[in-house]
Amino acid sequence: MNIDFLHALDDIEKEKGISKETLLEALETALFSAYKKDYGTKENVRVDIKDKSGEVKVYTSLEVVEEADNENVEISLKEAKEIDPKYEIGDIVEREITPANFGRIATQTAKQVVMQRIREAERDVIYEEYKQKEGELITGTIQRFHRNNIFIDLGKIEALLPPSEQMPGESYEMGSRVKLYVVEVNADNKGPRILVSRTHPGLLKRLFEVEVPEIFDGIVEIMSVAREAGSRSKIAVLSAEANVDPVGACVGPKGMRVQAIVDQLNGEKIDIIEWSEEPAVLVANALNPAEVLEVIVDEEEKVAEVIVPDFQLSLAIGKAGQNARLAAKLTGWKVDIKNQTQYDQEKAAQTEKIEDPVPLDRDEDQVELSDINSEKAIIEENQDKEPEV
Repeated sequence: MNIDFLHALDDIEKEKGISKETLLEALETALFSAYKKDYGTKENVRVDIKDKSGEVKVYTSLEVVEEADNENVEISLKEAKEIDPKYEIGDIVEREITPANFGRIATQTAKQVVMQRIREAERDVIYEEYKQKEGELITGTIQRFHRNNIFIDLGKIEALLPPSEQMPGESYEMGSRVKLYVVEVNADNKGPRILVSRTHPGLLKRLFEVEVPEIFDGIVEIMSVAREAGSRSKIAVLSAEANVDPVGACVGPKGMRVQAIVDQLNGEKIDIIEWSEEPAVLVANALNPAEVLEVIVDEEEKVAEVIVPDFQLSLAIGKAGQNARLAAKLTGWKVDIKNQTQYDQEKAAQTEKIEDPVPLDRDEDQVELSDINSEKAIIEENQDKEPEV
């Protein structure tokens, strides 16, 4: 190696962000392994690369002893004194043992090590970049399909969209651009692995943050999201300012904001409701668009009994129970829906089971204690008499 190689390391440090010291340390380690492979397995060998000239030297460490029995690890006191009179027994002497053709080995090894380190550094940079994007919204291009998996081109790397994260009924075409939610970023020997989703509730939340300035600015807050991807979703919002309607802000003028999100989710229906700290109010709101007459909450069991008009029962429950199911997910409460007639009948049945106690008439139904005592005396008297024959 020469001074030009060191200058190349300086350029790599500037362009790739890999420190020159890191590259030199990695190179020294690789050269040490190469030396042991080609010239023996001496553990006391050290490889040194001169920072100024790029010259590579190999040194072995020898312990000063009176008489050397093993020249690979020991040096006699006499020989050590010839190198430097200050050496004493127990000191360590470094002796250069650089092979004649070691420069060629060093050059080949240097190229391999530097290229490997560059690849590793680039993978690390990409990993750190996308690790910070976990839980965020990204846009990619559909690049290829493999066994129902879709691989998305993000520019520097591919992301995986597996079947479980694909929206039911959504069509994916090669080359089309798609918005995705970054679920997870992991690293392995091949580099970063990025898992993305089109079904995650977080995708809906991030899309609202993009389309609704009040959410992005923190004026309106998304409190909860429940989603059955490709079919229907519910989102509960709350305003930090009394004069801002959180639902209206999300819907937008003539429904433009929410419609933009619906279009990006392939026509998925979205119910936007106002969040409330009162469980009864929150559950009633969550069952929108159904009309709710009354909500009876059980705080301990966290169950909400909901009474709706007879003609609203099917709407409140929803197709295959979807509306009630999403309301339960959104609120965190178990939702039990009943129509008005059913509730009245159950209430009447419970009332009939409760019987009022009938007051007793003291004169007719109660026996005085004195009467009981008199009767007892008569019985005892009769017991003393002999029976008649």
